[in-house]
Amino acid sequence: MSAGRSADGREVQIPLQQAAPSLATPLAVVPPITPPSHRPPNPWPPSDPSASQGVPAGFLPLHGGFRDLFVETPEAKYCCEACRLVLCQPRQTECGHRFCQTCIHDILSHPNPVCPADREPLFKDKIFRDVCCHREIMALKVYCRSEANGCQEQMSLQQIPDHLNVCPFFEVPCPLGKCKERMMRKEIPDHLSWKCKHRETSCEFCMTKMPMTDLQKHKETVCPAFPVSCPNHCSFSSLPRSELSSHQHDCPKAQVSCQFHRYGCTFKGLNQDMRQHESTFAAEHLRMMANRSSTLENKVEDVKGELLERYKVLPALNSRLSELENQNDELREKNRQMEQKLATMQKLMSTHSEKLLEVELELRSLRVLRDEVENLRGTMENVRTRLNALEQGGRSGTGSTTHTLASLETQLNRHDDMLSVHDIRLADMDLRFQVLETASYNGTLIWKIRDYKRRKQEAVAAKTLSLYSQPFYTGYFGYKMCARVYLNGDGMGKGTHLSLFFVVMRGEYDALLPWPFKQKVTLMLMDQGPSRKHLGDAFKPDPNSSSFRRPAAEMNIASGCPLFVSQSVLETGSYIKDDTIFIKVTVDTSDLPDP
Repeated sequence: MSAGRSADGREVQIPLQQAAPSLATPLAVVPPITPPSHRPPNPWPPSDPSASQGVPAGFLPLHGGFRDLFVETPEAKYCCEACRLVLCQPRQTECGHRFCQTCIHDILSHPNPVCPADREPLFKDKIFRDVCCHREIMALKVYCRSEANGCQEQMSLQQIPDHLNVCPFFEVPCPLGKCKERMMRKEIPDHLSWKCKHRETSCEFCMTKMPMTDLQKHKETVCPAFPVSCPNHCSFSSLPRSELSSHQHDCPKAQVSCQFHRYGCTFKGLNQDMRQHESTFAAEHLRMMANRSSTLENKVEDVKGELLERYKVLPALNSRLSELENQNDELREKNRQMEQKLATMQKLMSTHSEKLLEVELELRSLRVLRDEVENLRGTMENVRTRLNALEQGGRSGTGSTTHTLASLETQLNRHDDMLSVHDIRLADMDLRFQVLETASYNGTLIWKIRDYKRRKQEAVAAKTLSLYSQPFYTGYFGYKMCARVYLNGDGMGKGTHLSLFFVVMRGEYDALLPWPFKQKVTLMLMDQGPSRKHLGDAFKPDPNSSSFRRPAAEMNIASGCPLFVSQSVLETGSYIKDDTIFIKVTVDTSDLPDP
């Protein structure tokens, strides 16, 4: 960094990199200063670690060796074999010759490079830095690079950067930046005080500080204290610009309108004539004001009448608005209910779609089994036909016919066995199809029990004590459950009541569900009459009961109501129609988390 002083005495720091001229020319002959943008590019960019060994930028020449003016002529060993200048960043080849870093780089960039001194081939990996030579060169005495400007200092080459940072004869640019002039460092204070067009100065009228180049424009356009003349050419020859606006109101030669122009006066004239006009036309002005006042009073009366008319309509409008708000609230409530129903229907349709898909898969299996059974039946008919034919022909046949008959009988028996297996599988598939067809996935079971009298007699005779319903579920991946009924009662209700129980079954997704089972259960006997007086009971599961833990077997122990409904109430009411009863079981799924 270099230092100078501005016009107000402040110290200004000038970086050497910005201030230094091109150092690629000898100091004895001062060439025109080349702007940095027009200088040739540096062949060794600063990012190259070998380009600068901690040497300040601006000190090394851009190409070749040092061109400084040495006090004593340097020895030949300090000169480059290529450019013949004092070595800069010396490099030594395998053959012992020395080159500047940039010079050897140029030589190596050619194909098949050779040493210019002895024509020996050169290899990049066999060229090294000559640190000792570099140290000796940096200790050589030179004159200041500003010698042409009058500096007589002598120093080692290594001290040049430090000296140039303080040398008063060194050329630097103006520290204000906008100014493009260059000068010796010692001339900076004088330049900043008197010569620089961009130096800071003060307006002599308002004392505002600004660059010298902006002063004239400031005076002509915005300076509040600059003297200006009245545009109406009155007796005031000059006044500050800031007072011009207020002067316009009082200027005797300013053109103004009568202050009663809003009431209809059309007079316009000079300020100095306005008083005479006001005194002369005072009565006329009062008449104009009275007319305007009368007009305004009439308008006020009209507005009052209109407001009264509107006030009369307000109660009816208010009542109508209240009705509309009530209707809006009702519509919102209906809309909310419709949205809830729609969501329920969508959920139900999704469940039914999955159920229908599963039923369709079961139907396909049933069709395949039926086709197989039909094929087996056709095969058996063919075998029977052949067997009859053989029996008729075997009466007069030999022993081989008997052997054939035995073989056919064996084949027929095997087909009969296969047909029996398929019949069993078909019956099982039909049962599964019926279960799937009646299964519920929303936590509600509607159980239709036909042939009530026959089933009741079987229960009394101890042939079939209880009946199980088809399974139902709280969701497609929820709990699996069923109902169990004793038509002749069980335990305390045996012989007098119908006993109804709730059973938790082992399901496919039990591992994903919370246990023990905690959902509220409602048991109900449906009234088939018009009064719809259904009989029901509800309970919350006991978490300590084994009936509601995760099933280890096919189903848990049933839990419910042994005295659900008496036989007399059941058989005398409208709960049995067409020898059929309906039982409904509902499981609360509102707080059930998704698995």
